[in-house]
Amino acid sequence: MPEAEPAVAPVLLDAGRYSVSGLLAEVAQPRGTIVALHGGGMNAGYFHGGAAPELSLLRIGAAAGWNVLALDRPGYRASAALAEADQNFAAQAGIARAALADFAATHTVGAGFVLVAHSNGFKLAIHIAAAEAAEAAEAGSGALLGLEGSGVGLRYQPQRYGIHPDVPPPATAAEAIEVFWGASELYPADTLRGRRGFLEPSAKGESAEIHTWPPSFPSLAHRIRVPVRITMAEYEQWWTSDEGELAAIGRLFTAAPTVETCLLADASHNISLGWAARPYHLAALAFAERCRLRATLAAAAGDDEAAGLPQPRQRGRLSGV
Repeated sequence: MPEAEPAVAPVLLDAGRYSVSGLLAEVAQPRGTIVALHGGGMNAGYFHGGAAPELSLLRIGAAAGWNVLALDRPGYRASAALAEADQNFAAQAGIARAALADFAATHTVGAGFVLVAHSNGFKLAIHIAAAEAAEAAEAGSGALLGLEGSGVGLRYQPQRYGIHPDVPPPATAAEAIEVFWGASELYPADTLRGRRGFLEPSAKGESAEIHTWPPSFPSLAHRIRVPVRITMAEYEQWWTSDEGELAAIGRLFTAAPTVETCLLADASHNISLGWAARPYHLAALAFAERCRLRATLAAAAGDDEAAGLPQPRQRGRLSGV
């Protein structure tokens, strides 16, 4: 008999002053837990397949033995009413870490957490990973094994609407789709027609960090001490994205034991909603397995050096996978 499709259910986590909602695909004995963080103007449904169920990170990850927890980021859905002081990414990172601590206290996590994050979710994930590295003792949220992120760079594209004040907004619906989504043929047809419930009003305060991100990115990246994988879409609309730019981004993660980069073919900014989602999610899952293996070997030997594992440095790149 064919295996039953992994169940995906709503989840609500306690993050102190806030509750954090999301979607959870849970398995009985997880290899680890993938934590998916969506971008601006979306919700956790961004990672759940849109118009084509086979694209869903939750289904793909659970079928391979991983929990997949897609959070509605702080400022969305259950936590939409953030206080003004909590609307920046640094504060949101504390809320997200508290939610993960609650998840670890009430669910089996497996080997630990791997963050898979997109756009503003990637910015949040970098803050989370930097905060984890800054603390000498665990905060009770479980071990952070690695970080895979897409849709964030160092330099915005020239003449980008929403970034440069002299660039006018799209004049028609077709132009808006091209600006914010890219070519329609990169997506299942119903994704752009039906929206499938994954769109949300952007969180308050989110746009305030658009221009502060490029100068703050390097100092945050320097602090991260887990393996990192960075993916850029071939047809990225927000950021400058080519091999040279990817290499420059990778060099920022000076304390990460390994850094991989990928320029993903046939994808635009919203990777997890397009046809490229399945190969992207499979590659993210393979990265999670490498993070799990590294952590397992390190734990068995006592530390990375005793295990003969590479010390922090960039480890080249993988392209197109």
